[in-house]
Amino acid sequence: MPFVNIKLAGNISKEQKQDLARRVTEALQDVAGKSPASTYIVFEEVEREDWAVGGTLLSDM
Repeated sequence: MPFVNIKLAGNISKEQKQDLARRVTEALQDVAGKSPASTYIVFEEVEREDWAVGGTLLSDM
């Protein structure tokens, strides 16, 4: 049972999430032979002020 956790800085639309979910599910099926029915995907949208790279908040970049 694949479990995929996708963390994003900021928000994306419902349509973008659906497209990503479809593509990730297809990739797991094609590459690893995993059943789409057993593939779970979670989206975590993190505010840019709660994410830092190289010691700088993304909201300050």
